[in-house]
Amino acid sequence: MLSRQQLRTAAFTTAVIAFAATGSSAFAQKKYDTGATDTEIKIGNIMPYSGPASAYGVIGKIEEAYFKMINEQGGINGRKINFISYDDSYSPPKAVEQARKLVESDEVLLLFSPLGTPSNSAIQKYLNSKKVPQLFVATGATKFGEYKDFPWTMGWQPPYQSEGRIYAKYLLKEKPDAKVAVIFQNDDFGKDLLKGLKDGLGDKASSMIVAEESYEVSEPTIDSHIVKLKSSGADVYFSMTTPKFSAQSIKKVAEIGWKPMYFQSNVGASVGSVLQPAGFENAQGILSAAYAKDGADSQWDNDEGMKKFYAFLAKYAPEANKADGSVVFGYGQAQTMVQVLKQAGDNLTRENIMKQAASLKDFAPDTLLPGVKINTSATDFYPIEQLQMMQFKGQKWDLFGPVISGEVGG
Repeated sequence: MLSRQQLRTAAFTTAVIAFAATGSSAFAQKKYDTGATDTEIKIGNIMPYSGPASAYGVIGKIEEAYFKMINEQGGINGRKINFISYDDSYSPPKAVEQARKLVESDEVLLLFSPLGTPSNSAIQKYLNSKKVPQLFVATGATKFGEYKDFPWTMGWQPPYQSEGRIYAKYLLKEKPDAKVAVIFQNDDFGKDLLKGLKDGLGDKASSMIVAEESYEVSEPTIDSHIVKLKSSGADVYFSMTTPKFSAQSIKKVAEIGWKPMYFQSNVGASVGSVLQPAGFENAQGILSAAYAKDGADSQWDNDEGMKKFYAFLAKYAPEANKADGSVVFGYGQAQTMVQVLKQAGDNLTRENIMKQAASLKDFAPDTLLPGVKINTSATDFYPIEQLQMMQFKGQKWDLFGPVISGEVGG
């Protein structure tokens, strides 16, 4: 029979073993911030479902459909995504209101893919002061990758300055004596693209660019600006515009019989939402640059990634237009967000979400062009920095030349 002392020792040993067991499992404990639990990950989003940039609203719908698919497949590490998306009508004050609502009332873990340069500019300081991730913003403005000033904000698509530099490289090679006219949206989007173009042209920028016109998103039409640019005698024209104005530009240039070498910024190069409404006959020969596959191009019919994309559309978004670049965009973004959440595992703190977003290595969403990969680091908050030139022929874009890297990231 055990003595009282032996019993006491045995009890103590058992307690020590039990404590050690719980102590070691503490290292594998789940960690949550507001918006994450054992069963749910709450993600906030802001989109212009109405207003002058409503053509982009489909991005939010596709992201919602993608997360629905993930949830039906069992979620991420057993957790379902609760995607809460609000309309800001492309209005910065409304974006601020919606961001506060998402953080303070809905208590989301993070904001994902809020759209537009003006809206993201308006909410950036607030979200960074609250240490809430503003992740994979749907804009290529360079300031959304400035990790030192805004460690809680990260872009996704190529920075507009990278795009501008790539056009400049092409122009200097193909038409070094060009007389260039530019129309640009009077915000960070337009100004960044123009800066990239000028930086890329270097010393020749001042002599090559003969006319510049800016427009406000509140203007109903940019026709008068285009007439003015034609009168400059330019033989190269840059349309640094968003979809509604891109379509207007293509129509007007054709209508007035102007035949410049025509460059259209990537955000306004969608076959479905820009070129089709503008008239394919008016868009022949236009140049742009791409980082994603064209959902309507039959060359991708046997591409493994695009097969998954088409299957997703068939089941979860049958009404979506696969020719709309925004549909492809929303899918690629949502897939990247899911990758980050998978990497985060059971450590769903806001800090770890940002750490994982800054640890993407050669990640290739189904919809990106071959050779274009997502890479981030603690000093590089620009996930995509590669583009390939393309020209519009018939009813589709023809890619040509190599994948070219811009050089904004660290």
